[in-house]
Amino acid sequence: MSDTLTPGEVTLAQWRAIYRGADVKLDPACAPRVAESAAAVARILARGEPVYGINTGFGKLASVRIGDEDLATLQRNIVLSHAAGTGEPSPVPVIRLMMALKLTSLAQGASGVRPETVALLEAMLDKGLTPVVPSQGSVGASGDLAPLSHMAATMIGVGEIVLDGQRMPAADALACAGLSALELGPKEGLALLNGTQFSTANALAGLFEAELLFRSALVTGALSTEAAKGSDTPFDHRIHALRRHRGQIEVADALRGLMAGSAIRASHVENDARVQDPYCLRCQPQVMGAALDVLRQAATTLEIEANGVSDNPLIFVDADGGGADEALSGGNFHAEPVAFAADMIALAVCEIGSISERRIAMLVDPALSGLPAFLTPRPGLNSGFMIPQVTAAALVSENKQKAYPASVDSIPTSANQEDHVSMAAHGARRLLSMVENATAVIGIELLAAAQGIEFHAPLASSTWLDAARAALRAEVPALDDDRHFHPDMEAANLLVRSGALADTAADLLPGIA
Repeated sequence: MSDTLTPGEVTLAQWRAIYRGADVKLDPACAPRVAESAAAVARILARGEPVYGINTGFGKLASVRIGDEDLATLQRNIVLSHAAGTGEPSPVPVIRLMMALKLTSLAQGASGVRPETVALLEAMLDKGLTPVVPSQGSVGASGDLAPLSHMAATMIGVGEIVLDGQRMPAADALACAGLSALELGPKEGLALLNGTQFSTANALAGLFEAELLFRSALVTGALSTEAAKGSDTPFDHRIHALRRHRGQIEVADALRGLMAGSAIRASHVENDARVQDPYCLRCQPQVMGAALDVLRQAATTLEIEANGVSDNPLIFVDADGGGADEALSGGNFHAEPVAFAADMIALAVCEIGSISERRIAMLVDPALSGLPAFLTPRPGLNSGFMIPQVTAAALVSENKQKAYPASVDSIPTSANQEDHVSMAAHGARRLLSMVENATAVIGIELLAAAQGIEFHAPLASSTWLDAARAALRAEVPALDDDRHFHPDMEAANLLVRSGALADTAADLLPGIA
């Protein structure tokens, strides 16, 4: 499946599809802009003036003039010298997304690369060639230099590529796919390795996974409310309309819809001695709604960034012939917007997991839930959900540590030429691991809430929540006596991670769009 990408106008849905594995096809209408941009670089060179990134050194070495005979070597050298990342390889879906982001950026005709360079990047995506890109080494300014250099290196036949699940030398992978390595032209090495695409790809991946986490947590939050015989009164639309936050209103509507028609709820509408539920139940619209609003703000920033051009210098073509082509040096490579967006996503993920863990803790405590201790029919002989709650607590605390804002950090680089950096790559890279932690928390809540609801039999829950519980029970039986708990948790995590849990109530659940 492919969807034509119009550079500068790609939607979040299209980026999400690429992350999930969709093919990439560039709108051919962009080809003339690319060709004219490359021609402009040639005209600029012909003027004989020193122009950063075209016939000078880089960074602190920008004052060093490079002769015409060394321009190809200059571009090759910058790629090889900057391919200095370290750490584990980045996930293939993230790097494919990074490549697509770079492709649409170059295709806007402001980077000075040749059509054949754009064509090779598109062909690599089409044929499933994914560069091996170490995950560490970017400070999120002057572009994601090291990660993008590892990508660019494979385009000149250096480094490694993953093809059909196998790591192999880049030159061999290109040959297997019937592709030829590039000899870089003026400006091309710098254009390929300068930009925010690594940080942006990681942030978008975190955003897409956080959205799925959020939707799943609404389902488990409603299940926990049912298990604890909580009230749906706090989800009354009138309460939230008075406060006016869109996310809060939509979350309340979703929770109320998820519980609609529940016999468990109907059984305690009247004569319930409890006046108010704990905050982890009652304040779900306020907490989860705020998380949704933050995710939407981050999505807006990242959609803009994904459609922008962030390398340097940028080429402005003399379209009408009345002036001169220009190469303007600026700072679009500084990833501060991405760093802020990543920090926002991290905060939302942390809070989604945090309030979920509080619901788990409430359910296993008989004084708060009214259910058997640790959700086991025979407490004492059995420990039930005692340690899964501890695991959830450990994961939440780990996410609290990871959620510290990355954007407030900076460290000078390149002999103080690059004296303020965004740390966007750090902020974005942590998101997938944070979502994985929170996914395990939501999975534990799914197990605990389903177990709690079944103590209320023969009373049934709502149609929506019974469907969610049935999806779990198709994989994990109810817990009678203690058994090896880890497989149950893995099965529940997979229901969350795959989207199967959210799919049981997809029509009710809001998202970032």
